[in-house]
Amino acid sequence: MKNPNLYFSAVASLLLFSCGQTNSSDSAQNDSLSKAADTVLSTECYTAKDQSDAASLSLHTSGDGKVTGKLLINYVEKGKNEGEIEGAFRGDTLFVDYTFKIGNTNETIYKNPLAFLKKDGKLMLGVGQIETTMGRSYFVKGKPINFDKGRFIFSPAECGN
Repeated sequence: MKNPNLYFSAVASLLLFSCGQTNSSDSAQNDSLSKAADTVLSTECYTAKDQSDAASLSLHTSGDGKVTGKLLINYVEKGKNEGEIEGAFRGDTLFVDYTFKIGNTNETIYKNPLAFLKKDGKLMLGVGQIETTMGRSYFVKGKPINFDKGRFIFSPAECGN
């Protein structure tokens, strides 16, 4: 062989070209896995009451472990907080971002982290120190979340339409 660099370049080019090609069956398999991850595996509903205040929560768990849903907290004296949750379980604790509006006339959208401890089939809303950096709120790392001080303990309930 007179020019080994030319031979090496040709082989490397063929390998790189073949690695960049996708098999249509692989692509179809990846699409079906993605759709399975987006499919809702379970829906659970909960309600909670604290004195005259009430809350309702619906959770939809998908194949990839992602949890979405709706949370409504109706404070008798302050009005209602209503919005969407999105997050995932880490062990027995559900960590979510709660995107919500306060009241019917307020157009401001708020986003706060929430944590729910699943214990004995119930979800206990925790209280923790929240910090905001660059417009994002989160629980302070290293500070415990207290589930005994939370106002709402959510019990399983029938899901409405």
